[in-house]
Amino acid sequence: MENRILYVRLPCNPIFPIGVIYLADHIHKQFPNVEQKIFDLGTVPPLDFAAALDACIDEFQPSLLVYSWRDIQIYAPVGGRGGNPLQHTFEFFYSLNPFVKMKGAIGLLKIATGYYGELWRNLGLIKRGVKRAKRYNPDARVVVGGGAVSVFYEQVGKSLPNGSIISVGEGEALLEKLVRGQDFSDERCYVVGETTPRDRMIHEAPANIEKTACNYDYIQSIWRDFEYYFESQDFYVGVQTKRGCPHNCCYCIYTVIEGKQVRINPAEEVVAEMKQLYDRGIRNFWFTDAQLIPARKYMDDVIELLQKVLDAGMKDIHWAAYIRADNLTPELCDLMVKTGMNYFEIGITSGSQELVRKMRMGYNLRTVLENCRDLKTAGFNDLVSVNYSFNVIDERPETIRQTIAYHRELEKIFGADKVEPAIFFIGLQPHTHLEEFAFKNQILKPGYDPMNITPWTVRKLLWNPEPLGSFFGRVCLQAWRQNPNDFGREVMDILEARLGRADLEEALTAPIAPKQQVLASVGARK
Repeated sequence: MENRILYVRLPCNPIFPIGVIYLADHIHKQFPNVEQKIFDLGTVPPLDFAAALDACIDEFQPSLLVYSWRDIQIYAPVGGRGGNPLQHTFEFFYSLNPFVKMKGAIGLLKIATGYYGELWRNLGLIKRGVKRAKRYNPDARVVVGGGAVSVFYEQVGKSLPNGSIISVGEGEALLEKLVRGQDFSDERCYVVGETTPRDRMIHEAPANIEKTACNYDYIQSIWRDFEYYFESQDFYVGVQTKRGCPHNCCYCIYTVIEGKQVRINPAEEVVAEMKQLYDRGIRNFWFTDAQLIPARKYMDDVIELLQKVLDAGMKDIHWAAYIRADNLTPELCDLMVKTGMNYFEIGITSGSQELVRKMRMGYNLRTVLENCRDLKTAGFNDLVSVNYSFNVIDERPETIRQTIAYHRELEKIFGADKVEPAIFFIGLQPHTHLEEFAFKNQILKPGYDPMNITPWTVRKLLWNPEPLGSFFGRVCLQAWRQNPNDFGREVMDILEARLGRADLEEALTAPIAPKQQVLASVGARK
């Protein structure tokens, strides 16, 4: 049977579909004669999803359908399905006002309806596409992958047709074997109704495939809506410089899905890819790595990349990324500013070195401050988003005061208006150290359904344990009530008003934690 591959990106927020693009590019380089097409439902009005999918399949008649399912996000710190899931959850669980509690319950009901509605809609689109494709190719197969499926692969497979191939993590090697007609049982996948997922399959190492520059002339030829994401001048287009993350974060799934081995894409290939987008008018780039500089050993790679960006003449671009700010040097800071970095995110989780050490993050908060000062000296005057995950491990009033002191020092360095605190409460995800901790401490039982969002499950999966859970809940409710448009800064102000602020030196100094520490085996956020 002739191979005709249709990539269908299921509906999600308008984010450049780089995963699908890289898959199609890789297969084209390996099999230039294979016909391919990209169909992004993110560019289609919701009422037209089914009809548009039918029309695309009728026209292309694929032999292989590859669905990319990016998101099954239950909790979020910002607006989501019909509102703010975190806000409604806190209103329901922590408000003392019965009217606010009722408002939260109604909000959660709307969110739950939207959440389950999206699940059923996406599952229906997959089934519909398979059934339609079999009209033209009775042996047509379907692969379902993407970020959401990689996290919830055991649960999603229960609702898909027999014969569906559930792909975990990167899919290049799997698709190669499918095109060649080879056995693919050793890949991170399983076939619904025929095989079951191997134990801890998600923890298996992905294939080590060297990435070359994406051929955007080819991508444009197979993707009718290619220009959709280029129309907005402030839209950031994704470019990947490496895969993998070496860290051991307790609630982060990146290191599990992408593997701990960091695989660097050659700098000249990354720049060649950027240049193609640059020549098409793109000036804003997002480096989609789990961390742009995951460890000090990779600093030279980033220096080489940014120098090649300068050498290529792309001097009017802007770029952004997740960055471990402990891995900066004055030279790197200078290159970041010269090449147009205008936004970056750091996830320190806590401004208390004691908690950072207990969470085994590998951060030295004093070094982070020194490097941020170097970045400011180099001329960085744009926005910094600092992720704080309160109440994760052994949080106490004194550690909160330390975090406030640390945050105020960051504000002194960059300017209070330039430092945006992003307040997160962890949505516990499967396959993480935090899940293992929950099992060991009988917070969750093995076999639970992580996609279940009933109130009694949400209370466990939204990580905000007592004795501080109610305190944080009410602080957040006050912040939403007083200043909903600047939630993070308002939370910091309220915490400081209630608890005060420690000396900075106290935040930067940590005693050696005893070995019997309850959560010493648990990692932490990047």
